[in-house]
Amino acid sequence: MYTKAVAKDMWWVLVLGGVATVIFGVAAVFWPGLTLLTLLYLFSTYVLASGIVNVMAGIDAINQMDWWFLPALLGAFELGVGVYLLRHTTVQFSTFVLLIGFSLIARGVVEAVTSYFTNERGQAKAKVLSYVVGLAGLVAGIVILFAKQSDGVSFVWILGLYALVVGTLQIAAIGETIK
Repeated sequence: MYTKAVAKDMWWVLVLGGVATVIFGVAAVFWPGLTLLTLLYLFSTYVLASGIVNVMAGIDAINQMDWWFLPALLGAFELGVGVYLLRHTTVQFSTFVLLIGFSLIARGVVEAVTSYFTNERGQAKAKVLSYVVGLAGLVAGIVILFAKQSDGVSFVWILGLYALVVGTLQIAAIGETIK
């Protein structure tokens, strides 16, 4: 969750991040039989886009939020995961699952913490939406980490449904923030 000033400055970047999340979700849900390599490329692209959005938003928020470093750190982590996956396309499925699970948990924690500490007036709806996004990331990450690795299609569906719901909620939260 970002302050009103950050959201107004960067609304298009934040919406682009939400749209990238939705596109990733659509691809995962409606193409559940995709190969591991295709999923790796899709997730890498998504996490790189998300990392760029978070780094840019964190930098833009330096003078406007006390916790500006959290989105910037999340973005740096996501960029690292994306670059690692693109450089190691033969990664084991178990490593891929761990990276996705930890990425979702990190995103969830950052989103929940930043929405909790936002104290702007008139932003109750945006705060709740951001908190729900954070909890969804946390839950999806934990479910992915503890699901049986033999459930490849369910793994893809969990990831896709998470992305569809969260991308939509991110866009809605941005809309509520800049109102």
